[in-house]
Amino acid sequence: MIALTISEENYLKALYHLYQPDEGIGTNAIANHLNTKPASVTEMLKKLSEKKLLTYEKYQGVILTKKGYASALNVVRRHRLWEYFLVDKLNLKWDEVHDIAEQLEHIQSDVLIEKLDMYLGHPKIDPHGDPIPDKEGKMCIVNCCCMSEIKLNTKAKISGVKNHTTAFLKHLDKIELVIGKVVKIKERNEFDQSVALEINKKVLHISKDVAQNLLVEKVK
Repeated sequence: MIALTISEENYLKALYHLYQPDEGIGTNAIANHLNTKPASVTEMLKKLSEKKLLTYEKYQGVILTKKGYASALNVVRRHRLWEYFLVDKLNLKWDEVHDIAEQLEHIQSDVLIEKLDMYLGHPKIDPHGDPIPDKEGKMCIVNCCCMSEIKLNTKAKISGVKNHTTAFLKHLDKIELVIGKVVKIKERNEFDQSVALEINKKVLHISKDVAQNLLVEKVK
């Protein structure tokens, strides 16, 4: 992999998360995602374009090249492996690991990452339910959807989250809606789209926002 600065890696990772097939990514969307100014984004995009990591045309948006996508995926792989390590081996909570992994993901040692992957037993999913790319960039397919899309009287297993903020993850811990928990969708309020769930033979009411940020897979 090409040597990159921390800032360049952060931009590539942001582009990966904003990526839409066959669609350019606008500078404003990138600026909002990274909480920076569009002018700063434009300057960095020019640098990454010179390294053949993306194609960028003013008013047309950004598209990652094959090399750029692979580089972005490599950063994502490192981040998710470190998160898994921090939770599985150091017993940190899932709401504590993101910021630490943000620092560790920039250690550019392929040997270290391959040893880490082997030590962890080649995990496929990180603590937040996101797939971990292997060294070839391949990921398992997670067949899930938002809880807000599940039909009534359907059983579903919580498999991931869209919102990775500490506040949201702590809230899920508090109400015991964690990865692997099986729930049944009992009611959806017509007024505010809040959802009533059956969990552990009890009824739990969650907001529309929580339902939209929980990823689930149907179970029989």
